[in-house]
Amino acid sequence: MIIFYPITPADKSLITSYTLLGEYRDNNLSICNLCSWHFLSESSYAILNHQLLIRFRDREGNPIYTLPFGEGDTTLTLDLLHQDAVANNQPLLFFGPIPFLREELEKYFQGRFEYNCPRDHFDYLYLREALAELKGKDYQPKRNHANRFRKKYSYTYTPLSPEILPHCLELAQKWCERHNCEEDRNLQLEQQAMQFAMEHFETLGLSGGTLWVDHEIVAFTYGAPINYDTFCVHIEKANTDFDGAYTVINQEFASRIPHSFTYINREEDLGIPGLRKAKLSYSPALLLEKCRAFFLEE
Repeated sequence: MIIFYPITPADKSLITSYTLLGEYRDNNLSICNLCSWHFLSESSYAILNHQLLIRFRDREGNPIYTLPFGEGDTTLTLDLLHQDAVANNQPLLFFGPIPFLREELEKYFQGRFEYNCPRDHFDYLYLREALAELKGKDYQPKRNHANRFRKKYSYTYTPLSPEILPHCLELAQKWCERHNCEEDRNLQLEQQAMQFAMEHFETLGLSGGTLWVDHEIVAFTYGAPINYDTFCVHIEKANTDFDGAYTVINQEFASRIPHSFTYINREEDLGIPGLRKAKLSYSPALLLEKCRAFFLEE
């Protein structure tokens, strides 16, 4: 039996020693999401054959794995996972980006998996430089929006720090009241994950930024690296009474993300029409197609 341990902020160094070197750009693999969404996904890990295994639980309670991280024997690791699933009378499920997931699984289980790739869960990846500079015809509306904000308001940008977090939570609560969080399960879950992330801001190594107008916080954002070339923005909230605040906090923070990151992952849209429209309006460099792979029993 393979023993898995819950992923907590104390595991950051161990987990990221594998994930930051990997090729996955999936937002679920940010240390922030692995920890702050544990209450829902039961994210857990095991070290097997010098490889890191990450396990989640799906809505039916079944274990669902990412492919192993690290330089161990992947054939042996996957075989042990298969044996473990059979011994526990559980389906063997994997989750990850296509085509990488399919290519790897087909090496070891040729023709034994079927794949389900819902569009609602594709991640939006943008070039960091594009979001920081907003150059070109595609970004003309965004530049106009940001310029109107900058002309209208004398604002200050500050890095997000622990002493500012209570102000962010206050803004988040007002945002939630305006957007009827009590009637939206997804927003309630987001609030819970955000609360956890802010309580462990330093331990998780998060970074973020805030916008202030007349000593009032009007927007904030934060995120964390996924791997060596992709940074994930997990949360972005703004007071919409200040038209353009979302555009400006997005650009200001993107311009301060280290240049070593090529991409910014702004997560999925969950099939929400307004959110999809907003994410597409920033001209993503690519949509990261993520799939579930189901093992076909003989």
